[in-house]
Amino acid sequence: MPHHASHRHPPGATTTPRLKQLKAASRRPGEASFFWYEPQFQCEAVKVLPGEYFVHEEDLLIMTTLGSCIAACLWDRNARVGGLNHFMLPEGSGQDSASTGGRYGSYAMELLINELLKRGATRSTLEAKVFGGGQVIAGMATMNVGERNTRFVLDYLQTEHIPVVSKDVLDIYPRKVCFLPASGKAMVKRLAPTQAAALLAQERAAAQRVTPTATAGGSVDLF
Repeated sequence: MPHHASHRHPPGATTTPRLKQLKAASRRPGEASFFWYEPQFQCEAVKVLPGEYFVHEEDLLIMTTLGSCIAACLWDRNARVGGLNHFMLPEGSGQDSASTGGRYGSYAMELLINELLKRGATRSTLEAKVFGGGQVIAGMATMNVGERNTRFVLDYLQTEHIPVVSKDVLDIYPRKVCFLPASGKAMVKRLAPTQAAALLAQERAAAQRVTPTATAGGSVDLF
């Protein structure tokens, strides 16, 4: 990464000092905790699962994979800090606790914004990039989950006066998203619709508050 060349290691490296530091740090409820060294991009990476978020002030890869879910990438260009969340439904019932509320849009956005403010961001200078909300499974059109998620996040950001500078939403594609939180760069890759079934299983597992095992180990999709 251009701003943190000292973190680069040769291809094939499996651990770095920063990776060890990230893994050892304490985590708040809902904060992503699956870290690895990504040889393709030659930097550390973190996987954000449904209901999780991650904020950082240095460029590492914040990655997530989306079906009907939404990921909002928020960035403050002045403070050079950014983060990403991954939520499954627009709103939850009042009974949902803080430990599981990150699955719902309103709480997921609050978690992300509050953590950014703690890291030095200013609400008035935040900007957003939004991804996901795909109708990735045939026959799910009656639920319109992806469409509802998309409408929710765009309305939320408009209400909060956070401009959306780019988005890749709706349609039928699952998506893999990478976000660099210091430079604000986001990358999206549209995946084959055949991968939708595995994504749906991941989202259903998260809905049941079970950490999906399919995202562990070396199952990271490369760009």
